[in-house]
Amino acid sequence: MDQTDKKIIEELSSNSRITMKELGERVHLTAPAASARVQKLEENGVIEGYSIKANQAKLGCFMFTFINIYIEGTHHLPYLSFIQKQEKYIINNYKISGDSCYLLECRFPSNEALNQFLLELNKYANYKLSIVINK
Repeated sequence: MDQTDKKIIEELSSNSRITMKELGERVHLTAPAASARVQKLEENGVIEGYSIKANQAKLGCFMFTFINIYIEGTHHLPYLSFIQKQEKYIINNYKISGDSCYLLECRFPSNEALNQFLLELNKYANYKLSIVINK
């Protein structure tokens, strides 16, 4: 991977819908050369996929939270099974080091939905809740 590949990654990270012609212009390549580089980065697993950034508030999810998860012992399977069923609220479930076992990044449409989630979560783990005020 050279500097041109790194610049391609940077450009695609800021706008994955960019045309190959425009990408080529930005990294000083022709469109076919840029396309070949992108394809090679995909084939080598450097580029794993493309995504969008959606406005969660416009989708009805007004509350963003981070929840530190504390599980006593090593039996995490019930918690992990619960989390798999909650995909509508969970953005990411990170296994972390430190005081807690996991860090949940979540979004909720309302206080009521958050409260119900926390009541259910407490059957599997203890937690500390942080609500995002502003980004």
